[in-house]
Amino acid sequence: MSHLSLKNTALYKMLASIWRNKNLIYQMTRRDISGRYKGSVMGLFWSFINPIFMLAVYTIVFSVVFKAKWGAGAVNEPKTQFAVILFVGMITHGFFAETLMRAPGLIIQHANYVKKVVFPLEILPVVTLLSVLFHSFISFCVLLIAFITFNGFLHWTIIFAPLVFLPLIILTLGLAWLLSSLGVYIRDIGQSIGIIMTVVMFLSPVFYPLSALPKSFQHIVLLNPLTFIIEQARTVIIWGGLPNFAGLAVYTLISVIIMVLSYIWFQKTRKGFADVI
Repeated sequence: MSHLSLKNTALYKMLASIWRNKNLIYQMTRRDISGRYKGSVMGLFWSFINPIFMLAVYTIVFSVVFKAKWGAGAVNEPKTQFAVILFVGMITHGFFAETLMRAPGLIIQHANYVKKVVFPLEILPVVTLLSVLFHSFISFCVLLIAFITFNGFLHWTIIFAPLVFLPLIILTLGLAWLLSSLGVYIRDIGQSIGIIMTVVMFLSPVFYPLSALPKSFQHIVLLNPLTFIIEQARTVIIWGGLPNFAGLAVYTLISVIIMVLSYIWFQKTRKGFADVI
């Protein structure tokens, strides 16, 4: 009986669908990644060049020209440290923002799949997330190479980085399901999401440490889903500290709940996609 009830849960159905369509997801993700650089001479090599170029710009502008320091107590901080700290926030926000900015147009762009009864539409946000995650991983590798180049070592706490980013990946997938469904019925979402993501960036500690804000404003910024993840990522990557395991556990639980509810919403609303498109 318990086995049957488990099979009827939304979480089980969601995971079963992803597993069942894993080969299709893999093929579509590969096509999405290669399609980005289709026709260019250097092709996939651009995914390495872009983050290297951005990191170089951050280093020159913030570390060399402005001689920016991270926080009030950063007197003995290496000149290049600010750029690396900033890059952690930019990678995190970039992953979150790009996935969600692409989500509202997913079903509309693949309208031909909607007419096919057998096509698993729920995998489209998964494909987009994995494609963006691939490019974020390349940027992360560039970040690690830069950190080793500038500092001569890596903190052992880097092993916790996947644990830190996992809850955000789960949350992003959930929101992608929600937005891809809403984008079919409310076309304005696709236009407004870019503005929202810009606001999210400035209301998260991408360009400044959380400690630099007044206490009253810190509580508002902490409501931003990126704030906790960016702070924890910097703790394990830059500062060599242990992550807040209890905080990550709570964040993961909330993310899973949002993901399951968003998946249920997507499956309930997909029946009307063909009528609207």
